[in-house]
Amino acid sequence: MRSRDLMSGAGKTARRSLLALAVGATVFGAGIANAAEKINIAALTFVSSSPLFIAKEKGYFDDEGLDAEITFFRSAQPVAVAIASGDADFGVTAFTGGFFNLAGKGALKVIGAQLHEDAAYDGSAILASNKAFDAGLTSVDKLGGHSFALSQVGSSFHYMMGNVAEKAGVDLASMELKPLQSVPNMIGALKSGQVDSMIIVPHIAKPLANAGAAHIIGWVKDYVPYQVGGLFTSARNVEERRDVVEKFVRAYQKGVADYRAGLLATDADGKLVKSDTTDEILEIVHKYVYADQPADKAYAKIRNGAMFITEEAKLDVQDVKAQVKWYQDRGYVSADANPDEFIDTSFIAPLGE
Repeated sequence: MRSRDLMSGAGKTARRSLLALAVGATVFGAGIANAAEKINIAALTFVSSSPLFIAKEKGYFDDEGLDAEITFFRSAQPVAVAIASGDADFGVTAFTGGFFNLAGKGALKVIGAQLHEDAAYDGSAILASNKAFDAGLTSVDKLGGHSFALSQVGSSFHYMMGNVAEKAGVDLASMELKPLQSVPNMIGALKSGQVDSMIIVPHIAKPLANAGAAHIIGWVKDYVPYQVGGLFTSARNVEERRDVVEKFVRAYQKGVADYRAGLLATDADGKLVKSDTTDEILEIVHKYVYADQPADKAYAKIRNGAMFITEEAKLDVQDVKAQVKWYQDRGYVSADANPDEFIDTSFIAPLGE
């Protein structure tokens, strides 16, 4: 009797061990199958990057099985370089001549939109320093002969001023362009009167003007239709990790929808209004933008900086093509850079469709 009991106990132990091994293998296998795909996103700490912040904080990347990390840069050009070099997987920032050159060489693919200048919403402001304003630079048509701060030659700031100057009847060649490498350097130079003018996003421009540190003398939206920036990735990601790109796009579009609902809602007269989700979106963005300031101050600045983003992040393809031609005509972009080859509308339908 005792022998049978021992044998029975041994059999039960063996069965339990086998069951434990089977369960462990199943859990381990599920863990491998469900492991999140790591991605790195290159961006600026601007309100314009809000859809990324929203997608991360609300779990939209997680829902798509993406472990997303955001790396921040101080100007647009290094973002494009990070994607081309493989240091980052996705980027969201303004277009530049350098970007178009990299894209023209096959390194980058534009897959969606970032900001878009729209007449109904405040966008990039044209600023004059106090010193220059007091000396007579009180309107855009008086920019001739004045200095202008930009991050780099061939940057989005360069393009905007070139187009604004043309529409305002100002000879860009008469202006002194001062590349200062980063936005903080541009702001410092304007505030100290070392440069006469610059163009900057509203969440920076309005506080400068409200604090009496500069004067807003115009708005880019009044001079040019403009697809300020885009959503892009590497050509390699499109070719080899298409499923990851699709997942990223879905999460980003959800972030865009929340951004539009929370920060771009308008009433029947087209005036911005507070929606049911505004406070939630402000709280999220504040973690990344003006994070060192109290909420009561930061929220107002964030709302002031909420520029227009098209529904579903649809790209104004024709305007991007016009930008490429402008840079090419001035020798900043290679003549063989072909936007038809680096704009990929297979992930997000273009504006107008």
